[in-house]
Amino acid sequence: MSFLLPATVTQQTATQLELEGLRNLSGLANIDCSQLKDFDSTVLAVLLAWRKKLQENKQSLFIEHAPEKLKVLAKVYGVSALLGI
Repeated sequence: MSFLLPATVTQQTATQLELEGLRNLSGLANIDCSQLKDFDSTVLAVLLAWRKKLQENKQSLFIEHAPEKLKVLAKVYGVSALLGI
């Protein structure tokens, strides 16, 4: 089962999204980004927080359907390898 990111992830929505994901940690192994359209770099902070929590539980994070903008942001911030995108 995948955790579906919403279409919009910005500073205004990131904290709530991060908490929602942490409450559903078992569903975080696969993150589906297919609906992600309007976002900024805060989405990277959310994904990294989830990755850290999963690693603490000996689990991995897999990102599916990452839009090109997300790949570019991850590369610019130097977290592409950490997020597998």
